[in-house]
Amino acid sequence: MQKLLLLFLFFFSSAFAGEITIAVAANVSYAIKSLTKEFNKDYPDTKVRVILGSSGKLTAQVSHGAPYQLFMSADMKYPEALYKDSIAITKPRIYARGSLAYISAKKRDFSLGMKLLQNDNIRKIAVANPHTAPYGIAAAQAMKHSGVYQSLKPKFVYGESISQTLSYAISATDIGLIAKSSFYSPKLAQYKKGVHWAEVDPSLYTPINQGIVILKEGHNNQEVTDFYQFMLSPKAHKVLSDFGYLIP
Repeated sequence: MQKLLLLFLFFFSSAFAGEITIAVAANVSYAIKSLTKEFNKDYPDTKVRVILGSSGKLTAQVSHGAPYQLFMSADMKYPEALYKDSIAITKPRIYARGSLAYISAKKRDFSLGMKLLQNDNIRKIAVANPHTAPYGIAAAQAMKHSGVYQSLKPKFVYGESISQTLSYAISATDIGLIAKSSFYSPKLAQYKKGVHWAEVDPSLYTPINQGIVILKEGHNNQEVTDFYQFMLSPKAHKVLSDFGYLIP
């Protein structure tokens, strides 16, 4: 009788266990595992399937019918466009604010700020594509406000997402402009602040407000709503703060 009861409970719980699919901007790739782990403490039966990519490409996929239920963008522009087109069913909310940083595999004098990028020994600079990645827009703004953009443009090597830009920055170029949150990945533990990386002066670019929306595919799905509400909660904010994000 006890075995029968346990078997019944197993099938009962399985019937209500679900999977949700969320589209997540590449800069959040370093924090998303910790976020889903924290979420599953309260919702252990919900499996969170994560699709990573640049905000622009994910938006294009959603617009063409990709069955994502929730979208965490690297800025507000893309979720606002989806909401305007009635593809997103919730008004975009800010879940975090991102910031820019320099990174180089070699020791650099970051006290020079943007002027550092003009050094003759820096021949290639990794930046995110501003057409697909909001951190690329921020990088361009910072260089333009410093008056170095035009002279540096021939050095640019574009990454389609901030994670690809990071890869280029430490393997194929001399320096890169990436999301500060990247440095909270264990893979970058060898890179030291002030030696290999430093924050970009935040006054040089518009704050990177990162937006979240529920998509049409997630309509009337309680588990999607649960994750959405979690991302706006103090628990999620604590995780995001630990990964270098500013909290709205």
